Amino acid sequence: MTNPYTPRPRFPAAGIPALRTICAGILLCAAAAANADSYSGQLAWHNDVIHHTFTIGQASDLVAWTDSYLDGQNFDPIVAVWRDGAQLAQVDDNPFVAPGQTVFDSGLQLYGLAPGTYLFTIAAYDNFANGTALASGFLFDQQAPVPLAQWCQPFSTCDMGPHVALNWTLTPAVPEPSAWALLAAGGVFLGAAARRRRRAA
Repeated sequence: MTNPYTPRPRFPAAGIPALRTICAGILLCAAAAANADSYSGQLAWHNDVIHHTFTIGQASDLVAWTDSYLDGQNFDPIVAVWRDGAQLAQVDDNPFVAPGQTVFDSGLQLYGLAPGTYLFTIAAYDNFANGTALASGFLFDQQAPVPLAQWCQPFSTCDMGPHVALNWTLTPAVPEPSAWALLAAGGVFLGAAARRRRRAA
């Protein structure tokens, strides 16, 4: 027979973890900090295209921007994002994404990207991609290469610098309302289970 004066543990060792720990974990996942990264490179020729891969480990929102144009000190960049050879976005001018950008810098935002490997391409204006398939190449591919220092970029300047800086952040995607509803239902279930165990104790 159990001694009525022997205190029982509030939660059995092998029982359900404390509800507050679970809730804290859920909130921590939802408010995870953005993962920031950057790329720095150069173009030697007017029709060069930089290819830079990056990996997403979980569903994320992407914000990417250049801050290297510096009002004509360097070339006017075009940035595109690709996955499995298909174009997701291509942006020439958007200097309003982050501090430090100047006119003709690029910027883009993509939401809810699935985990996987992606590709940035960076080219000089107006060497746009030939459509939405990477295999189709770029507008200047068949032109004879011109050293960037000897090239007058359309709508920009001559003898501009070759440098480009691309920055990006990956933020875990905010769950859809249906996912929040499932999390809330799970919290209610765990709370009820914890109450039943306390009563039984």
